Amino acid sequence: MSGKPERTSRPESAFDAAADRRSVAARLFAILDAFAAPAGATSLTLTLTAIAQRAGLPLSTTHRMAAELVGWGGLTKHDNGQYSLGMKLWELGVQTPTARNLRTIALPYLEDLYETTREHVHLAILDGRDALYLEKLSGHHAVRLISRVGARLPLHSTGVGLVLLAYAPSEVVQQYLATSLERFLPRTVTEPEAVRRRLAEIRQLGLARMSEEMTAGSSSIAAPIRDRTGQVVAAVSIVTRTTELVDAGQERAVREAAQGISRALGYRRAQQ
Repeated sequence: MSGKPERTSRPESAFDAAADRRSVAARLFAILDAFAAPAGATSLTLTLTAIAQRAGLPLSTTHRMAAELVGWGGLTKHDNGQYSLGMKLWELGVQTPTARNLRTIALPYLEDLYETTREHVHLAILDGRDALYLEKLSGHHAVRLISRVGARLPLHSTGVGLVLLAYAPSEVVQQYLATSLERFLPRTVTEPEAVRRRLAEIRQLGLARMSEEMTAGSSSIAAPIRDRTGQVVAAVSIVTRTTELVDAGQERAVREAAQGISRALGYRRAQQ
């Protein structure tokens, strides 16, 4: 008879629980967060192993929870065994009051702006450190872009992002500029003081202009959207092919769209 204590087996789920003390909800959120696409990327399709690695979870736990999310509609499992975010999340997301109301109110003005310019039209809001795109209208012959509805792109390298940052509270600007800003293209402005000067100019003009800072060959014109209190709550933009000439008609169209949406939200210029 051996003097060594007898080793008792433990089910894999017990090891999982001991290794990860996060709640079930936190683990589910970690799986969903695994699909967060980096700036400029399209939505991700991941293998189960990749999800587990990104979420920091054992493979068995990931498999079990992914299956539950597929059943609920939060994830979609494809024929090749890979996963992507499911439509259920989008359906819930667009029902949030901010997104639903703003998109509904803004859409007629966005459509008018598209009909006037025949260029990409964007509607975005500030969410954390990103510009969150709520709407995008595109023409067949417009310049190719990486933006999409539901995408998050950096504030310092996008037209809507610069507008949102220009009118954000000073502490938000301070925190944003305190971190290293990514340079996507040679023209991307990343030096904090240069960005500050740029934000001041946007506030003075009520318009942002930028060229080839996120996508080569494209330029953007963006303007702020205000609510009834005068606070900037969103930004609208068009994205065009880069040219040497400033198109005053396009700038006027963007301003008019922003002003129209602002009026629809209850804003009156006399309130400033």
